[in-house]
Amino acid sequence: MSMLTPPGMGGKYRITGDKYPRMRRPRNRGRIVAAVLAAVIALGLAGWGTLQLIDVFTGDDGKKTSAARTKDCTSAPKPSAAPPLALKPGQITVNVYNATPRGGLAKAAADELKKRGFAIGKVGNAPVAYDKKVPGTGILLGGSEAQQGAFRVLATQLKGSRQQTDTRRTADVDLILGTAFTTLDTKKDADAALATLARPAPAPSGAC
Repeated sequence: MSMLTPPGMGGKYRITGDKYPRMRRPRNRGRIVAAVLAAVIALGLAGWGTLQLIDVFTGDDGKKTSAARTKDCTSAPKPSAAPPLALKPGQITVNVYNATPRGGLAKAAADELKKRGFAIGKVGNAPVAYDKKVPGTGILLGGSEAQQGAFRVLATQLKGSRQQTDTRRTADVDLILGTAFTTLDTKKDADAALATLARPAPAPSGAC
């Protein structure tokens, strides 16, 4: 055996030239197969996770939530429009009082209200409790029942008027003119407001 022959190779291989044979380790096919399988499994898990995320946002849960909202909207009571007010100005007796330091306002306002169909009661200076003590355009004063009827009609004649109740049992109401009062609203605006009371707009349907 030649001295150039690698150990363990016996006489099977003999180097006759100046080049050595290359010694390669056998490839480990098991590791390669395992790596490929691991890659396939990882890709599969990633795809499954993506599908789960899609289901969360657009899948059955979204459908259930949408169905629940639809059910809530269906079962919830819908707001109704405000009932029309059939009360006419001629059915309301108005007492007109002047709480300002300017004279003649109560009579002028009472005359104009009478032209617009209101029944007029007392006219004069405001009681001591209100005289020179009403800073706004005016106060509508009456019994508790006036809140849903007479106040709403009379308020169409004077924007910004404040409503207040007392213990009276009669149906008449007071219009106490405040220091900011100059004149009643124009008849055109007042008539439009009265028409809205008689034919109120439908109430909004809500979030559903």
